[in-house]
Amino acid sequence: MVCLAVMAGAQAGRVDSFNDPTSTTTTIDRYENRQGTSVHVTVLTENSKKLDRQSLVKLTCKEQNTSNWQTTNELSEVDFGELPFGHYDIEVNAVGYLTTHKEVQIISSWIPVRVEIKVEKDPTAVNLDFQDTGLPPKVRKETKHGVSALKSGKWDEADKRLEAAYKIAPTNADLNFLLGYVFYEKKDYGRASNYLGTATNLAPHNVQALTMLGRVGLQQEDYVAAVSNLEKAVVADSSYWVAHDLLATSYLKQRKYEKARDQAQIAIEQGKSSATASELVLGQALVNLGKKDEGIRALKSFVQSAPKNPSVPQVKVLIAQLESPAAGTAKDAEARPPGASSLTGVDPMLATAEATFSLRPWQPSEIDSNPPTVASGVACPVEKLMQATSERAEDLVKDVSRIAAIEHLLHEQLDEVGDAITKETRTFNYVASVSEPQPGFLNFEEYRAEHLGVADFPDQIASGGFGALGLVFHPAMRDNFEFACEGLGDLRGQPTWLVHFRQRDDRPARMHDYKVGSDVVALRLKGRAWITADKFEIMRIESELVKPAPEIRLAGEHQIVEYGPVPFASKNVQLWLPQSAEIYLDFRRRHYYRKHSFDHYMLFSADASENRKEPAAPPATQPKPTPN
Repeated sequence: MVCLAVMAGAQAGRVDSFNDPTSTTTTIDRYENRQGTSVHVTVLTENSKKLDRQSLVKLTCKEQNTSNWQTTNELSEVDFGELPFGHYDIEVNAVGYLTTHKEVQIISSWIPVRVEIKVEKDPTAVNLDFQDTGLPPKVRKETKHGVSALKSGKWDEADKRLEAAYKIAPTNADLNFLLGYVFYEKKDYGRASNYLGTATNLAPHNVQALTMLGRVGLQQEDYVAAVSNLEKAVVADSSYWVAHDLLATSYLKQRKYEKARDQAQIAIEQGKSSATASELVLGQALVNLGKKDEGIRALKSFVQSAPKNPSVPQVKVLIAQLESPAAGTAKDAEARPPGASSLTGVDPMLATAEATFSLRPWQPSEIDSNPPTVASGVACPVEKLMQATSERAEDLVKDVSRIAAIEHLLHEQLDEVGDAITKETRTFNYVASVSEPQPGFLNFEEYRAEHLGVADFPDQIASGGFGALGLVFHPAMRDNFEFACEGLGDLRGQPTWLVHFRQRDDRPARMHDYKVGSDVVALRLKGRAWITADKFEIMRIESELVKPAPEIRLAGEHQIVEYGPVPFASKNVQLWLPQSAEIYLDFRRRHYYRKHSFDHYMLFSADASENRKEPAAPPATQPKPTPN
């Protein structure tokens, strides 16, 4: 049987508007069905209740292999119309639930088909009902004092404070990590291992906890455990050179010289002058691989790079032994069978830097440290997703000449655990414009009608450009980034495609600048976008720096921009514009939190305007305000 179009005159109720140009089936708002029948799908839980979140429903004509995607409404229902007779597969995907399929057969173009589909919870999924309400005040207070004691090397005081916090919040990953760090410094490796193991169970991608747990394994001479945890650490964050450094040492301890060499080389490349201990590992690994001359050069480089390291006297003795005629030849080393006694060298742990930590509860987790939860077994419609999102970005540039809004600003300077030291609020008349003066070049400008300069902003930091963040998907900018669809997620109960992006190293950084004095520094971004599964509108974007900018003392920046639909009656258009933008800034050794929120939008286009007055006398157009 094939899916043939059949003329019919049946009426159907309202369905959500959705058009897929690649499909032979479409649904139209308040349509009159003249080409087939309709399928009404209701999604239920295992106990026959309607699902409490939106799901993505895919209807596929099996004969022609054509598909149509839609999301369920607030009643967990969805309609497909104008369907010719044939065999169909209905696929339901919802975050936190297993993908479910059901086959239906349309045998009449006059009789609507009603289908109920039950979905089962995914036993491996994160509980989406969980809400992190933050740490209780007493826990925050004790944690703050504990961190201060840690920085001062007062291990007993840190233990006392953090244990008090732990009794109230034992499932907090940061507290378990900090206590593991305390007991590591107190050389109580058993208790350190227990706390760090709990921390990694609570936060499996926490590279600091995994690395510290690997360090504990080295101290306990449990090299199997050390390797296991350090391998997880380099997977969680391949750019964290310390994990590569310790993994190289662990492999060397196991006499896995090729792996030790490879990890040492990665650590040296990423850690530069900080990874001197890896040169010691590299030298010894090369010697044991029969490459004595290369190994000696690496050992000498270590001595030159770290002349005050306590292991240097032993390394010098080792070099002298290797250079003596009695040391044997490279062929001797190559002939050594696996597992045979190897060269007695210098313990790299003598040269390894002391453990350090970086507690970051004052800002969100790094984008790549905690991969999002996605529905299992759902393939992204990558080509269509990227094309439709690009079209939305193009529409914004085409439809908008100038936008005005009321902007509310909250600015806080934070301590190490996120408590506000200072707080300021401001309200501005905000104006922004976006245009494409010539193909391939976008121009995004914004200003405040109060004639503000950088000195008028809290802590003399001006920030903006949030509306431009979504333009990473614009055809003029898209080729500067690498994109990867991570799967079907959920944001505020609505199915969303999650798209990861990262600035390409071989393309110029044109999206994000900092102006400090007369210097302008272009920064590379990476981030994640939440894009609605039905209309391909950007609901949320998070971004952060690919790497810090030490030349301007910028250690980190994390942005969270929430978008929402804004209707403009005079143009009969609805645009998705920023509703709020949050910034977590680690700048000049201080922590800042800033939130911009926008309301009372007005749209001014080239051929029409809202029936309201634009903020009077905006200053001359100036570049996007940036932190100073």
